[in-house]
Amino acid sequence: MWSTDELIVAPATTPGTGARAVVRISGAGLEPLLLRMFVPAGGGFAAAAGPARAVAAEFSPAGLGAAWGAVPVEILHWPGPRGPTGGPLAEVQLPASPPLVQAVVAEACRHGARLARGGELSLRSFLAGRIDLVQAEAVLAVVDARPPGELAAALDRLAGGIGRDLHRLRESLLDLAADVEASIDFADERTPDAVPVAGAAERATVRRRLAAAADEVDAVTLRLDVRDASAGAGLPRVVLVGRPNVGKSSLFNALVGRDAAIVADAAGTTRDWIAARLDGGPTADCLLVDVAGVDPSGAARAAPDGAADPPLDRAAMARAREEIRRAGVLVVCRDAADGTAPEADAAVPPTVPRIAVATRCDRAAGRPPAPGELCTSARTGAGIAALRGAIAGAVAALPAAGAPAPGTRQPGEVRP
Repeated sequence: MWSTDELIVAPATTPGTGARAVVRISGAGLEPLLLRMFVPAGGGFAAAAGPARAVAAEFSPAGLGAAWGAVPVEILHWPGPRGPTGGPLAEVQLPASPPLVQAVVAEACRHGARLARGGELSLRSFLAGRIDLVQAEAVLAVVDARPPGELAAALDRLAGGIGRDLHRLRESLLDLAADVEASIDFADERTPDAVPVAGAAERATVRRRLAAAADEVDAVTLRLDVRDASAGAGLPRVVLVGRPNVGKSSLFNALVGRDAAIVADAAGTTRDWIAARLDGGPTADCLLVDVAGVDPSGAARAAPDGAADPPLDRAAMARAREEIRRAGVLVVCRDAADGTAPEADAAVPPTVPRIAVATRCDRAAGRPPAPGELCTSARTGAGIAALRGAIAGAVAALPAAGAPAPGTRQPGEVRP
């Protein structure tokens, strides 16, 4: 069992060039440690149980100052339970020199602190109620994000956007449950906000509210993307996109080397997205994602009863567009036999690297591929190796993910 009071220290920024670095120290006994390590200016550190304050200080001449001189630092000090970790916390901001940062960490350890374990600062924040579980999980997503869309989604989760949505949904459902229970317990009484359940109209009202709640659950689930944890969190996402029934799922199976996706000739077979890790080498591993076909014209496929834009299609399109938004690389597919230009097959962000692919080339004898387009066949295997190589090259060219800080990775710390 980890103690939430033990004094811990960790660098909060990656080593390298920059103006400032941050070292965090948290736990019981923080104030005596700060006074041994630093000489504060002005009124000194924040008073016990008082508000946080920023303190200008220098290295203590009896400690770090003897070797480094009177290096000026800024210390943001939370003295008590109102801090980000629910206990005393200090953020020491100093020049971004890796040896200097390591010296501060070592000095804190010499005075009784220990190097924080991975996840420890986020654990303390979670246990103190400063962040919820979604935000705690989002810390790693922020650190490992590579495409801008993935970083934006992770930052939204870290800021509590999804947590607020879940809280609002919970309150709505509790209100509905209370209204229904009250109408049952006090059937002979009526209040302005009561929801009687005896009649058909009243039951329809309850069903509408439940349907609205279900839609909100779907929207929140889409944003959470909880499958990242098991499907390859942190890996660049390579998304297969194109119109319905252009052979994306067959291509997906050929690339991953197994029948992971359901394949059929009928359009709309793929409803949800499916992902599998694609090994491309030390710098080119990625998560290959197959999504439902997207019609760039926005036209909806009719339901069996003739109604346009059935709910299942809307949900499939929403999930597909979310995955396209998060993609690091897009593989834009078209059926080689239909003659449509690759760019017309999916509405894709123009800044995301794209690989144009013609599928089912074995069915399009005599039709040459478009310039720059890879010709593939999941049935014969033609072009699959070339496509794997193109994907590996595109992934390797993406901006590198952030490197871990010295010591252990610190959850709760957003690194540049």
